[in-house]
Amino acid sequence: MTHSRPTILRLLDERGLSPSRALGQNFVADPNTVRKIARLAEIGPGDLAIEIGPGLGSLTLALAETGADVVAVEIDRHLIAPLEEVLEGTSARVVHGDALTVNFTEILGGRQAALVANLPYNVSVPVVMRILEEVPEISSLVIMVQREVGERLVAKASSEAYGAVSAKVAYFAHGAVVGRVPAAVFVPKPKVESVLVRLVRHDPPPSCEGLNSAKLFGLIKQGFSQRRKMLRSTLRGQLSEQDFAAASIDGQRRAESLTLDEFASLARQLR
Repeated sequence: MTHSRPTILRLLDERGLSPSRALGQNFVADPNTVRKIARLAEIGPGDLAIEIGPGLGSLTLALAETGADVVAVEIDRHLIAPLEEVLEGTSARVVHGDALTVNFTEILGGRQAALVANLPYNVSVPVVMRILEEVPEISSLVIMVQREVGERLVAKASSEAYGAVSAKVAYFAHGAVVGRVPAAVFVPKPKVESVLVRLVRHDPPPSCEGLNSAKLFGLIKQGFSQRRKMLRSTLRGQLSEQDFAAASIDGQRRAESLTLDEFASLARQLR
């Protein structure tokens, strides 16, 4: 059974706790929302789900209901004891750690996994990029994030939200916004809108085959460093006019108009 708003408030009151603004804590207090997230994760018996920032266990309980094994990684030491009490008798276990530094190889134990999480707004992008770059065993992610962040993660070239993060995500995974979450389901109620994003890992696109990913990502980052300037300006010193011509890219274009494939074409011209 997942948590309702009165349950969340009672658990906080009993422990003398309050959501930490520094840790970006907004606890989900709606059973329908967490069960929807669990369905989107497409997990069941025999699967492994990794949750980051479980808080008081609302989503954790919904994930455990699927029959999957669940590992909940929580950074706040004050929540460990109440979380373990809530999850007693379920298939979930708690790991006290920081998602930006915790040893995922040890946690996964060689198993493939899905990441399912209500990510704190202040660390959502670094956590997602760490998972994509460093933890290939995690093959899919269903995450709840601030609307602007979610749209940026999955944005396509030439859209307003498109940026360096969008291009890097496209290297690792196919992504889409798969739902919106009203602020009313959280305790406390945030001042921003939230969305659900699903990312499914894939091999790097054929255009990136053989490329050094660090060089590619460095070029993308540099290209977006002054996104209103032309690429011939932002990439001066790295690429010549001849390089742009060899890549069939007009140097007067801006980074926000280039697809990942086009960035890859430019990266192949790097010395």
